[in-house]
Amino acid sequence: MDFKQIQELIKIVNKSNIGELSIEENDFKITIKQKVEKTQTIVSAPATVYAPPPTPVTPPVAPPSSAETAPATAAQKTENLITIKSPMIGTFYRRSSPDKPPFAEIGDEITPGKVVCIIEAMKLFNEIESEVSGTIVKILVDDASPVEYDQPLFLVEPA
Repeated sequence: MDFKQIQELIKIVNKSNIGELSIEENDFKITIKQKVEKTQTIVSAPATVYAPPPTPVTPPVAPPSSAETAPATAAQKTENLITIKSPMIGTFYRRSSPDKPPFAEIGDEITPGKVVCIIEAMKLFNEIESEVSGTIVKILVDDASPVEYDQPLFLVEPA
């Protein structure tokens, strides 16, 4: 392959959408790569975006106050709570249909065997029953949102 043929190949690659071209003939090999221009892409559908990690910021040091004991007591309150977790991957629903009341609300008393939600997986609606008795303190998942296996759904204060 002579120099003019290589120049023609470069022109063809530059005018096209080809990112890379490799040609091998006997003991001759050539690879032509197009420069990748950095462009901003606007995506209308949800996409995973990888960004550089944020730079750490050191907070100003303040003298200890009584406000710091509040998170410690809040942590102690959540330590005795039981978590109801998702037994499968699917879509979490709080009610059996839009016109029906939710299975469980904050403050509701639950017992083992009581249905607390439904998880749809592969077009099958699976009733999730409580295995503990107590009072629902917090609902951790929004209605009609996807859940993962072992994802916390409810916090229950044991009875």
